[in-house]
Amino acid sequence: MDSGIGLLAATAAVRRLRPDADLVLSLDPDGMPWGPRTPEDLTERALAVAEAAAAHRPDALIVGCNTATVHALTALRARLEPALPVIGTVPAIKPAAAGGGPVAIWATPATTGSPYQRGLIENFAEGVKVTEVPCWGLAEAVERADETAIDAAVAAAAELTPDDVTTVVLGCTHYELVAERIRAAVQRPGLPPLVLHGSAGAVAAQTLRRIGARPGPGATPLGSVTVLLSGREGALPAAALTYEEGRLLTAATPVR
Repeated sequence: MDSGIGLLAATAAVRRLRPDADLVLSLDPDGMPWGPRTPEDLTERALAVAEAAAAHRPDALIVGCNTATVHALTALRARLEPALPVIGTVPAIKPAAAGGGPVAIWATPATTGSPYQRGLIENFAEGVKVTEVPCWGLAEAVERADETAIDAAVAAAAELTPDDVTTVVLGCTHYELVAERIRAAVQRPGLPPLVLHGSAGAVAAQTLRRIGARPGPGATPLGSVTVLLSGREGALPAAALTYEEGRLLTAATPVR
């Protein structure tokens, strides 16, 4: 679940681990974007989207959105667990800091400097140089698949990223869809290859662990995809198909 196509990164990671898994993608086009909403309003939207997905009786629910994880994870777990395991998406600050840095965390302006993100830095990146980079308009540009706006937003964030950064944390699930464009913008000549840390792979692996399933990347790719748009069954937004992660899902037939 997510407000928009940021959930594609985790969805594709699950698909690669278990191509036989049936997937339910619950988006909220009527309420997006969630970022500018109050925590209370965002939580209400997230609960509605989660309950629409839960009606399909899944084995687990992935909150494929950093902002929703920050504000709504506690409420989602209180509403749905233990019957339905709920897996949140946390920026990969801990593994990024383990590399020694310097580290930049690219995140939405609402998350940058937030107590939540600062807490993760204090807990997992002590002694490592960390720069928080607000990425104005990047998530929205990725959501629209607006190439010009993506390039402009990536370039602006790269300008705010120190030249000595060796590692970038992608602190918004939308950013994982344009990871290589971010790498190209931040990589400095003469420095070792930039390390990017997203969350999708770890989230997918944790989901399988929570439901007692094992990876099976060689399974027959018969898993189906159901798309819910603010609770109504529909199709993936056209913008999703401009990304590899979205195209990976289109071969499946929706569940009816």
